[in-house]
Amino acid sequence: MSLVEIMGELEKLGTAQTRKTFRTHGAPTNCYGVKIGDLKKYLLKKVKDHHELCLELFATGNSDAQYLAGLAIDSKKMTKVEITSWLRQSSWSAIDETIVAGVAAESPFALELAREWLAMSDSKSQNVGWLTFGKYLSIQSDDQIAQVEIEQLLQRLKKEIHMAPNEIRYSMNQFIIYVGSYYTNLTDIALETAADIKEIEITLATRGCRLPNPATKIQKLKDHNRLGIKRKQIIC
Repeated sequence: MSLVEIMGELEKLGTAQTRKTFRTHGAPTNCYGVKIGDLKKYLLKKVKDHHELCLELFATGNSDAQYLAGLAIDSKKMTKVEITSWLRQSSWSAIDETIVAGVAAESPFALELAREWLAMSDSKSQNVGWLTFGKYLSIQSDDQIAQVEIEQLLQRLKKEIHMAPNEIRYSMNQFIIYVGSYYTNLTDIALETAADIKEIEITLATRGCRLPNPATKIQKLKDHNRLGIKRKQIIC
């Protein structure tokens, strides 16, 4: 299918209620409001692994097209330039945090990009940097993880989290959960970090949203004997 045909299908699948829900959480006006389940059911097979089409979809700036592109792309075939471009083109934080960070973490440039983004001063890059690193831990074997580097990031997090922008506080909290859940060498340190920083002040999209508690999330995995079990893929 062509880009025009896919965009037409996306528009047909969108609903006013889903658009309203997405916009409540920060989605841009360039959003048809397509449920993720419908993206997978009706369009994913038509787009999957069509690399250039995925790039074209993402470049539209349409939120639904960008999510579909992230579902369909083969992350391992993405170049560093293409992933960096996706970060610039991403239309809102949900795409940053799920698609851009997920694709980056699954790519051959995961650590390189995460480190570069964490060294940048803008909150968008830092936010995706923390999540890319965390998601990388969830799929990478422990022998490929530098423990000292993770410990240093947790120390940095403790110093910065209460002064960080809202979205970065959220991603830092997620990073603690990723470390404690997927890299068991530092599960105890992750829990100590969460205890040290105590309560995090954060503004979430709606009253019904809650900041995940690292100790609760990690304990739940422990109770089900799932600590340290790596994910097969991130974007699904």
